[in-house]
Amino acid sequence: MDLQDYRNQLDQIDDQLAALFKQRMETVRQVADYKKEHNAPVLNAGRERDILYRVTGECGEEFQEYTKILFSTLLELSRDYQENRLNTGESALCREIMAAAGASGQFPSRAVVACQGAEGAYSQMACTKMFALPQIMYFGRFDGVFRAVENGMCRYGILPIENSSAGSVTEVYDLMEKYNCKIVRSLKLKIEHCLLALPGVKLEDVKEVVAHEQSLNQCGEFLKSAGVKISVFSNNAAAAKYVAESGRTDLAAIASAGCAELYGLKILSDRVSNTDHNYTRFICISKNLEIYDGANKITFVASASHRPGALYSLIAKFATRGLNICKLESRPIPGKDFEFRFYFDVEASVHNPDTQTVLSQLEKEGFFTFLGAYSEVF
Repeated sequence: MDLQDYRNQLDQIDDQLAALFKQRMETVRQVADYKKEHNAPVLNAGRERDILYRVTGECGEEFQEYTKILFSTLLELSRDYQENRLNTGESALCREIMAAAGASGQFPSRAVVACQGAEGAYSQMACTKMFALPQIMYFGRFDGVFRAVENGMCRYGILPIENSSAGSVTEVYDLMEKYNCKIVRSLKLKIEHCLLALPGVKLEDVKEVVAHEQSLNQCGEFLKSAGVKISVFSNNAAAAKYVAESGRTDLAAIASAGCAELYGLKILSDRVSNTDHNYTRFICISKNLEIYDGANKITFVASASHRPGALYSLIAKFATRGLNICKLESRPIPGKDFEFRFYFDVEASVHNPDTQTVLSQLEKEGFFTFLGAYSEVF
């Protein structure tokens, strides 16, 4: 036999598999209808375990792991199909989402916005890129931004959520769980850190550098080679202002070039980042669910049940529908040892019926919080 003969043989086998798969799913449909009539749960973990034990034994040791993967996928598809049969009708969450999508329209150009930091901070730069005419209120801490939005002082808040080199801003993730706010837009901002000092100061004079913790991490290689003391500030703009008011000739701040102009400082170096490819992703939050035209990304938090394969089952709901999970972030659940909640970013439109189906499933499973549907700008 040549290669084409083997391919012809595989085609025949695939045709048989397809016919058997269709037959299996038709039987699954009958099982789902029975379970609906008798109010029985979809998942029967003991039966699935018995099936995997039986079929892996039939296929022998050489194909045991491959068989397990194949039938685990089949069982996942069967559960998903049953859930769709049982969970008919639009969920309360989907009704809320579609109402927000229909009412919001275009993203506003002017608003009162809360930012962490001070004039010249990267959050302020992100804000002025998102809004043409913002009125900015500054707060010293991230939780101040959340409280301002939740209490109605500001309609929106701007917060950094992750950096391309330093990773996620874990405090913001934790605060997202604490406060009842939604994401309405995100922006990727190129970060160009500079080392700033008083006029007349030389690079070799600097003994201490002040900046936000994330910025210090993003410039770690430069700071290590310089052998300077580092001190953490609440934000870079405040650090630059502190340097300007200190009168010290041995002190410098890591901040933007805009802060140099704003606070009358000199740029000692504009190449202090670990990498030239340094971006921070900022999110814009609101108290209410607002979904604007062009929203193509959703974010939610879910807690997978404490059983083998639970996270895989959650991911598979999106994978089987061709919905791309572009970020998955785990955070520990306070008060529960070694249990985690998961933050998902998914490239999907809420107008997509597949997206609505998955969101309805997750809502009814009861360990899910929808955090927003939005577009990301650059």
